[in-house]
Amino acid sequence: MTLPTSSRLQFTPDLNICRILNGMWQVSGAHGRIDPKRAIQSMFDYLDAGFTTWDLADHYGPAEDFIGEFRRQLVATRGKEALSNLQAFTKWVPRPTRMTKALVEKNIDISLQRMGVESLDLLQFHWWDYRDNNYLDALKYMAELQNEGKIKHLALTNFDTQHLKIITEAGIKIVSNQVQFSLIDRRPEVNMVPFCTEHDIKLFTYGTLCGGLLSEKYLGQPEPRGGELSTASLRKYKNMIDAWGGWSLFQELLSVLKPIAAKHNVTIPNVTVRYILDKPGVAGVIVGTRLSVSAHVEDNARVFDVALDQSDYDQLDAVLGRSRDLYQLIGDCGDEYRR
Repeated sequence: MTLPTSSRLQFTPDLNICRILNGMWQVSGAHGRIDPKRAIQSMFDYLDAGFTTWDLADHYGPAEDFIGEFRRQLVATRGKEALSNLQAFTKWVPRPTRMTKALVEKNIDISLQRMGVESLDLLQFHWWDYRDNNYLDALKYMAELQNEGKIKHLALTNFDTQHLKIITEAGIKIVSNQVQFSLIDRRPEVNMVPFCTEHDIKLFTYGTLCGGLLSEKYLGQPEPRGGELSTASLRKYKNMIDAWGGWSLFQELLSVLKPIAAKHNVTIPNVTVRYILDKPGVAGVIVGTRLSVSAHVEDNARVFDVALDQSDYDQLDAVLGRSRDLYQLIGDCGDEYRR
């Protein structure tokens, strides 16, 4: 299987990425046990299929270690040049506290060691509490480490537009922000997308499939409850659907998505990912990978065969227009994490 050229994006001058990123939150422990040996083998399968870009974090269980071991096995079996087609984007998510360069560098060094790299391709920074403005100091020290070669590019995760603006005005170059963005959660369109488009900041999106709820599996099904929501993702995004409009309206959305998918000879997840990929400023969509448990490599590849037309958008808008305004209910991107 070979992905089309449309699957690639020149994200930065030195990073050419796949627009569907392999999300590694699902190896963190909240989605069931992962077999490390089988997980590494499946990473080869993703790479060989053209899905070369990984999204991870320092707190996603063994995710950084998996990248390190994958890199070692890649060199051992295919040579060092094979690493040139691999991108790994990690995150640093510290507890808010006074920031010193020594503290920042210590944590960056841990990620460098775990991942087996001399420089992080992309470091995505998250901060829990805006009332503690030490996040600016942290970013300034990260910028210094970038100049020293330990980080190639600085990025953010779940920052709202107001604080992204503060960071930008402080002279810190941010290349991307990772936010929740889906047919259900379109809050980024209010402020984030216009600001990022104006300042040449890209978006990486997660939650685009609502943990798998946006799929044929849930079409025509009764509302799942309790133990039926068996992963952290399902529980999280079921709550988002409840806030958005509830299970009945969600079923209407799935009923509209099904014939659109059939028209394009793809699946509901393909349509939902394509919908977000086509939004202004979106560099890529993160799709969770349950390494060693399940894989959707071939289905994910079909996203790049889809070209939604105006009729598709009109049908979707007719349902989406009847939902609640999550921006009014929750706030800007990431506000659900800072209440």
